[in-house]
Amino acid sequence: MAEETWHAARLIPTSGISGAEEQERRATSAFLAVLTAVKEFGRAVLGPLGAPAGNVETYIEVPFKLGEKDWRPDGLIRVSRGSKSWVALVEVKTGKNSLATEQLEAYLDIAREQGFDAVVTISNEIPPSADQHPTHVDKRKLRKIALCHLSWADVLSTAVLQKEHRGVSDPDQAWILGELIRYLEHPKSGALEFDDMGSDWVGVREAVSAGTLRATDKTIADVVARFDALLRYASLHLGRRLGTDVTLQLNRKERAEPALRAQALRALLVDTGTLSGSIRIPDTVADIKITADLRSSKVTCELVVDAPKTGRPTTRVNWLARQLKDAPGSLRIEASALNQRGPGAAELLSVVREDPALLVSDPTRELRSFTVAQSVSMGTKRGRGRGAFIDSVIDAVDNFYETVVQNIKAWSAAPPKFREEVEPPREERSALSSTALSSQDGAEPVERPAPTVVEERKVGDGDASERPDDEADSFSDDAVDPAPPPEVADTTESSVAVDREDEPTPFAPVRIYSMPVSEDS
Repeated sequence: MAEETWHAARLIPTSGISGAEEQERRATSAFLAVLTAVKEFGRAVLGPLGAPAGNVETYIEVPFKLGEKDWRPDGLIRVSRGSKSWVALVEVKTGKNSLATEQLEAYLDIAREQGFDAVVTISNEIPPSADQHPTHVDKRKLRKIALCHLSWADVLSTAVLQKEHRGVSDPDQAWILGELIRYLEHPKSGALEFDDMGSDWVGVREAVSAGTLRATDKTIADVVARFDALLRYASLHLGRRLGTDVTLQLNRKERAEPALRAQALRALLVDTGTLSGSIRIPDTVADIKITADLRSSKVTCELVVDAPKTGRPTTRVNWLARQLKDAPGSLRIEASALNQRGPGAAELLSVVREDPALLVSDPTRELRSFTVAQSVSMGTKRGRGRGAFIDSVIDAVDNFYETVVQNIKAWSAAPPKFREEVEPPREERSALSSTALSSQDGAEPVERPAPTVVEERKVGDGDASERPDDEADSFSDDAVDPAPPPEVADTTESSVAVDREDEPTPFAPVRIYSMPVSEDS
């Protein structure tokens, strides 16, 4: 018998699932058990729900009594850390089953009576954001108890990210997490992918094409909700491939009040025949805007890139074109200038590569940003497969990221550099050019002779032979540069000195002469 026909034993088998109840019970037990066994996965799932990092305990089908009626939630999670604990009731739905408002409100009342912290729901329903719940409940019941929701797509994405990208320290725990991933990916598990735009999709699409869609049509609400769910699913799908958290972008008001997002999409669909939303990928140059045009049957992905702050306009265009060297030439690029009114110049990438100046409508205006867009044909079918709307959107997003977004890096200015210092040529300085050193002087200071100071003496103080030897030597014939003798005054006794107004040059020796006057004169 050939071994190729043998089936490997699985930790969580899919065989023997006979109905929705068995499917739900098996999915709940497998998910809660892996939360306990794989610490990294448990922290990744429970941390965003408000649970602390600690010891995780899980239970299934815990009975409670509320009034006269018995209730049995699908599971219970308790996380303990020291003397504190966090407890949540769990309600699970698989397949196409939806959460019931009455059931959730009863579990909220039970949680409040028991002093629990939250109620966690898991189903195939995908809300626009992680902090929104697909089921409407009485908000008064949420004052003390948190109501959290996880789609099976969320659970599967978190498991793949943890195992394939973030890592699991223990090999056995990594294998256990891999078995959960294998189970959830099986069609019999009941953890379905997003595979249906709803029964109203075809009617709304045809009404948009015919121009007969009205704002009061009740069918718009379901289509709008499913489009947001599709964008969220596309984000999770791309995040699994990239190993990061890709999120659907909503403003603060839309997060606080989901009805505002639904109203905006409804108005957009009626007025322009389009549905749009943006997703954010960490560390990319900009968000990706996804627009489905039901009139032209086109799906467009685009992003806005800030232009460089320096350089000529054509230089800035070439900066973008170089980064898109491997992108298809069918990309449309639009250049926006500073203080520009209306749309800017737009051309296909293949044309811009040949002549970048075509995107410069006014050379005197500074280019501010570039819009890069790619349009593909839109599928029309409500389900999955070839020619389906869901697959056309997912493929457009994945292809646009691969060929465009991951290759573009934001511009950044070059760091400042040191100036090259040129050493000035050395100059010969005269002896009297400066009396103090400066940073502009040469390395060696100029030496100067010290001045000689001689005292004045009165006439009759004695001749040269009576003076000390050092003073007599100063008046010898060997003295350097003797000053000329002063004129003799006609006085009986006088002391003659050099006139101060005729001072010699700096540092020249000063000579003092005294002459005796005889009695005969």
